Amino acid sequence: MVKVTRMSDMDENPGLPPDLRFLKTLVTILTGVMIVGLITVVGLLVTRLPGAAVTLPEALEIPEDAEIVAVTQAPSYWLATTTDDRLLVFAPDGGFRREIALD
Repeated sequence: MVKVTRMSDMDENPGLPPDLRFLKTLVTILTGVMIVGLITVVGLLVTRLPGAAVTLPEALEIPEDAEIVAVTQAPSYWLATTTDDRLLVFAPDGGFRREIALD
């Protein structure tokens, strides 16, 4: 004869062995620490990274024979390179300062 056990007769939540309970606690703590660490890193990046905006001049006074390839900003001037290997230097307000030949 086969013995039939009902679910109500069985223990619904058998206790975990002590080693597994300890491991489960460690994993839970590690997860919490990682979440707090990630939030801290994102918060520090958002608050500490410089958010200096680029100030653009209204226009650059480009010579008529120049075709611009690239433009870059330095703290006190703008630089533009041309297709005919010249470097044009502009004031922060966009006024033309000087021209340098690139060899």
